[in-house]
Amino acid sequence: MQSFKKSVFVALWFMFLTFPLLVVRVNTLKGEVEWRWMNMLWVGIVFFILSYVWRAALERKGQKKANNLDEDGEEILGFRQRLFQDPVIYRKVIAAVLIAAVIFPFVFSSYQINIMVLALIFVVLGLGLNITVGLAGLLDLGYVAFFGIGAYSYALLNTLYGWNFWFCLPIGGLVGALFGVLLGFPILRLRGDYLAIVTLGFGSIAKIVFENWDGLFKGASGIANIERPGFFGLEMSLEQSTIYTYFLMVLMVIFTVFVVNRLKDSRIGRAWMALREDEIACVAMGIDMARTKLSAYAFGAFWAGLAGVIFSARNTYINPNSFTFMESAIVLSIVVLGGMGSIIGVIIAALALILMPEYLRAFADYRMLAFGGIMVLMMIFRPQGLISDVRRKYDLSALQKKKEAKT
Repeated sequence: MQSFKKSVFVALWFMFLTFPLLVVRVNTLKGEVEWRWMNMLWVGIVFFILSYVWRAALERKGQKKANNLDEDGEEILGFRQRLFQDPVIYRKVIAAVLIAAVIFPFVFSSYQINIMVLALIFVVLGLGLNITVGLAGLLDLGYVAFFGIGAYSYALLNTLYGWNFWFCLPIGGLVGALFGVLLGFPILRLRGDYLAIVTLGFGSIAKIVFENWDGLFKGASGIANIERPGFFGLEMSLEQSTIYTYFLMVLMVIFTVFVVNRLKDSRIGRAWMALREDEIACVAMGIDMARTKLSAYAFGAFWAGLAGVIFSARNTYINPNSFTFMESAIVLSIVVLGGMGSIIGVIIAALALILMPEYLRAFADYRMLAFGGIMVLMMIFRPQGLISDVRRKYDLSALQKKKEAKT
């Protein structure tokens, strides 16, 4: 009965939120207001069903968890836990995903491949921001600035000096890391809202500079005729270049996942996580706060710079409108919805948030409403994200049992 009442409340709340958009419609030709009450009724029914099913699933999960214990009282791992902890299972899943990634460009059209390239770019951006926000706990609302710095670095070096893509790729990452360190120095002692405001201001400053420095960045008109990624000077058609860029992004994602995973398990990664949990305790334990924060900003900005270089090479044209606050918000949403610190969760969230609006173009009037509704539901019912980060636990009871067995 309690679930029924809460589901009714959720349905009424969403009916209230969507009332101005779905019920009220102004017909400018006839000069009258149309009331579409059936839309509000459907919103109430759909969200009531979703809320009720979700709550029932949570209750069933709780009961199942209580019953899912062995004779010693230890929890029996479910499929999702075994998927991430059993090498036999997750290696097969990784192999299947890699095979699907290789087959993808030969099955789908160039349009689908191009969309997937953009989604993979946001996967790299999400994994980069996951270092700063997810692991180190440093809120960054101006992350798109490093993305733009990397993109403009390659655009300028290629159009002005003729430098090729492969030479500019590490340069774009290093330039992004440099600006990450420059941003980190003045804000070492800032936290919370103050840190968010400063990073937001940095993102706005970067966009204003791109728009108004006409002599260098070409202002609002942007930079065109940027070379696509090459392969030992081979001539490629547009379709071949798109497929080549796709495989380049697949390799970039694999490389990013490997490096981020190794960083997460390293000494600096543990320092980031300690900083995220409690900064005062982290400093009291002897961890250098300045170096830890600066390294988090530098590593996060480095991946944004790499993604910016690939983005400008993919589009062959960039302008300041590609680096607005909306892009920063999307990347931050990817990290939060995927799960703070979770690599697999960030990848799934990036693919979902970038591909979903593209494939919902048939519902162009309602796709952003669905997007916002999904985010609200996620924050209410699963604030830890799609796949929460698995934290290591040291079970002293298991060690005690082993000692007793030996004796």
